[in-house]
Amino acid sequence: MPLYEHVFIARQDLSNAQAEGLVEHFGTVLSDNGGKVVESEYWGVKTMAYKINKNRKGHYAFLKSDAPASAVQEMERLMRLHDDVMRVLTIKVDEHAEGPSIQMQKREERDDRRRERR
Repeated sequence: MPLYEHVFIARQDLSNAQAEGLVEHFGTVLSDNGGKVVESEYWGVKTMAYKINKNRKGHYAFLKSDAPASAVQEMERLMRLHDDVMRVLTIKVDEHAEGPSIQMQKREERDDRRRERR
């Protein structure tokens, strides 16, 4: 099955538990439609570059999935209809990166990776 990475932004006035509940909810939507969530991360509340729906901040969440295209389309459809979700981004990838995402790594680890690339 194809591999996907999803990032979505939820409204800032949700509690952390509600935002994490959204991650679980959309993970079950994927699994109900024949896919599975490989990994999920809750990135927390972050300031956005510009206002979206009069919100300056939002709860960011990240999902790695292994799912058929129909399951991803259904999940995206439900995300766009959900009142608490402001933005959705889905990318098809060849393989999932090992370990935590760049957002979850410590600052020192990110700096070490930059030095290795040069």
